[in-house]
Amino acid sequence: MSFSKHKLFCKDIFNYSRRLSSESKIGDTPLGAKNPIRIQSMTNTDTNNIEASIEQSIRMIESGAEYVRLTAQGTKESENLRFIKEELVKRGYNTPLVADIHFNPAAALIAAKYVDKVRINPGNFVDKRADFKTPDYGEAKYQEGLEKIKDKFIPFLRVCKEHNTAIRIGTNHGSLSDRIMSRYGDTPRGMIEATLEFLRICKEQNFENVTISIKSSNTVMMVKTIRLLVSEMENENMHYPLHLGVTEAGEGEDGRIKSAVGTGALLNDGIGDTVRISLTEDPEIESPVGKKLVDYISEKIGHAPILPIENTDINLFDFYKRSTLLLGNIGSGKVPVVVTDASHEKYISSELPEKAGFILNQDTFEWEKGKLASDYLFVNGFDPIFADYPKELGIIVDQVCWEMANNFAENTYPLFQAKEFSNANLAFFHTDILFVECAYSDLSDEFIRQIIKNPKVVLVCSSKHQNAFAEQRAFAFRLVQSKCKTPIIFKRSFEESNLEDIHLKASADLGSLYFDGFGNGIWLDNKGKLSHEEINSTAFGILQAARVRTSKTEFVSCPGCGRTLFQLQDVVAEVKKQFSHLTHLKIGVMGCIVNGPGEMGDVDYGYVGAGPGKVSLYKGRELIKKNIPSESAIHELTEIIKGHGDWIHK
Repeated sequence: MSFSKHKLFCKDIFNYSRRLSSESKIGDTPLGAKNPIRIQSMTNTDTNNIEASIEQSIRMIESGAEYVRLTAQGTKESENLRFIKEELVKRGYNTPLVADIHFNPAAALIAAKYVDKVRINPGNFVDKRADFKTPDYGEAKYQEGLEKIKDKFIPFLRVCKEHNTAIRIGTNHGSLSDRIMSRYGDTPRGMIEATLEFLRICKEQNFENVTISIKSSNTVMMVKTIRLLVSEMENENMHYPLHLGVTEAGEGEDGRIKSAVGTGALLNDGIGDTVRISLTEDPEIESPVGKKLVDYISEKIGHAPILPIENTDINLFDFYKRSTLLLGNIGSGKVPVVVTDASHEKYISSELPEKAGFILNQDTFEWEKGKLASDYLFVNGFDPIFADYPKELGIIVDQVCWEMANNFAENTYPLFQAKEFSNANLAFFHTDILFVECAYSDLSDEFIRQIIKNPKVVLVCSSKHQNAFAEQRAFAFRLVQSKCKTPIIFKRSFEESNLEDIHLKASADLGSLYFDGFGNGIWLDNKGKLSHEEINSTAFGILQAARVRTSKTEFVSCPGCGRTLFQLQDVVAEVKKQFSHLTHLKIGVMGCIVNGPGEMGDVDYGYVGAGPGKVSLYKGRELIKKNIPSESAIHELTEIIKGHGDWIHK
């Protein structure tokens, strides 16, 4: 990937500072600059059903949406936006409306007269959307495509200027054009260039009311691309506000964790001016989730400064792998481990491994490893019953208890606090791994030298800082700069009794530490009223959303919109029921073709709405069956998966 020299995307990546963008005027709710981070959502009604669209918009507004987006497939739907807007205003709702346009510049021209903002997609506004056959575009043909964009886009900007309508340049990973794909491929660079082509025209035309989004169902792709885009815009003196969201995030726990990992990573970087949490659920559910995430990040404003480390000219574009030692199953090329914290258990019992995800076979009385079985269990003290625990489950105990615990089970490991480790007689602990819990403030030069000299150490990085994410990031940077290859397990402590809260907070703060290559394990300690099973599932979900460890089937599903051609939530539930045991696969469920085939490139199999009562089925981006009846689609998809040798019996 050839980029110019990148600047850091914010002045200090260890202290929260929001990127200062230009301002986009969107109705009476301006975006960017020093305005609050805005929350938005999108209807899933057919815009031809004016009354349903109005009623759903009201529910969304009352749930906290500051912008409401509606699909306009064609000119008729765009004309209907006028009546929806007028009726909402008549009922006292002045929330800005946004038209979502694909494939149809004529629809965009009409919508711009009636709504406050129009979203267009660079991949299909003028260009032909990619069919992934990578046609040959010579320089002359490539430039001809750029001129066609100007011919359509500049008249649209003039209409927007006339009506004080803002625009969003909304680039999707799944809908890049043939022209862009021919030169840059399916890459971050391709998404960035597709966006910059339109932004350069906006700049030439002195059009300032612009917002940008770059979305992907792949959180790593999304975050890396937006970081690079911000850097590229700085190089071209562009400061437009950014809309954030993980597209096709899914529903339930997976949708919330995946959204928070991607969106939260950027918000923690100080990037982002408006947020949409795209869930395959009712639209009015999205805004409260988005607000909760934004409020959590906003709590970091004005935090106590994190002491700077030297040589901060190194930047995150260089860190997607941190080389570490290999200790047992921790570090080097191994997937990050999961630690279950049972230190709050009143009694240690023979059933405790069940809370770490193991299952006791009632016929053989042998422990079997569940799909979400942890690698280590922390229990504070010791108990002879350890001897009956699964051999695959490592037992971590406080170092003062290790000798007694080790008498009853071989797979026990001591946990030191930083000061204990510095003063301990380490020769006494004849074990392969020594866990050492410490904070950023413990990383003195002497402590790091001591760690480097001991190849058995795994660091457990904990933080109680108001901006714990940044302090743990600083911890990792400090080790990188010291050329210390000791593995790191990131530990966070919470007091949550609401599952959604810990999904959002833990995912936002920990996710990017893993896809930036810093983490070799995750340890969630929660003192609230949530079960070990719920906390374990959250930990595994974060690692999967960060694309560093797969533990369950990944379902990529869009939130639905006016283009959706079936009951999306019902279909997703059926697909999950049929395929959730295929933990080695990613399966997509898309309501229509706008992003369907494109996002299929990131999944193994896809189910895409093709028309009323019709579905098309894909293997990756390859269309396998077209326009089959929806009632037989899940059976047909099952047969396709079996035919390609990917089926596993339950």
